[in-house]
Amino acid sequence: MTSGTVTQLQRNACTPSRAARELGLRRSEFDLAVHLGQIRTVLDEGGGGRRVTRSELDRLRATGGFPDSLRRRVRLVGTTEGAEVMGIPVGRFTRLARLGLFSPVRFYLNRYRAVVWLYLADELEEFTTVGDNTPLLTARCLPEGLRGMLDEGVDLRARNWRGRHRGFLLRLAEDPWESAGALAAFLDPVRIAQLVPDPYERSHLHRFRPGAPAHGAQGTPAARLIEKIMTADDPAEIAWLTTELTGVLQDARRFRPAPRPAARETPSAPPPAEPAPREASRGLLGWLRRRSA
Repeated sequence: MTSGTVTQLQRNACTPSRAARELGLRRSEFDLAVHLGQIRTVLDEGGGGRRVTRSELDRLRATGGFPDSLRRRVRLVGTTEGAEVMGIPVGRFTRLARLGLFSPVRFYLNRYRAVVWLYLADELEEFTTVGDNTPLLTARCLPEGLRGMLDEGVDLRARNWRGRHRGFLLRLAEDPWESAGALAAFLDPVRIAQLVPDPYERSHLHRFRPGAPAHGAQGTPAARLIEKIMTADDPAEIAWLTTELTGVLQDARRFRPAPRPAARETPSAPPPAEPAPREASRGLLGWLRRRSA
């Protein structure tokens, strides 16, 4: 596809708010559909965020059962309603969720600062249709191994949510620096400082580091709880993020070095060298290979 064709597609694209109206979705439903990859968006070259092309709107309208089928795919339920969807007691639902047998897609804090996890009703219904899952839903007790994990305090809801949210952020990344920022969003500042000791590079990385999807006033208990949910705490998860971020940063440096203050010029000093186009190309190709893997 030529650049002219891409520009024409973007010119005919809708803002998220208009696309949501045309698809009969609330804005929160639209955002979730984008998050899940069910609605494809394109970057607005004018700096207006992301847009939805007319061809994408036509594709969605042509799907069977539209718009009800699209709404069903983004229907969210909490613990009580999720247990009803699966036909099990609330206590069993919570235990299965803590074991990571299904993953939340969103969360919020209620007025008591308790975390409320939200799940896709579609996924919960699908879980009940798998024959191997029937004992987990109907047996008097969970298998001994799973009971032991619960007794040890295992709760994989936050980790599984981070995995889903990380996938969403990486899908939206347009270059290696944005991918690096998405990975850094799930590591604590101390670890990032260890991985990126150069202050100018660390500052540049921070520009691409997205915040948490839920918000609390800075320094409040709510903000600290949200930060805790956002930050990886499982050793295997931290090790994976560290390895991935190290590799993506190598691609990002080749693609476009972090900006630095201009050196004071002297008559004998040569002008600063521009990054070699070949190095930028290598960085982008490396990032594309890593992303596809």
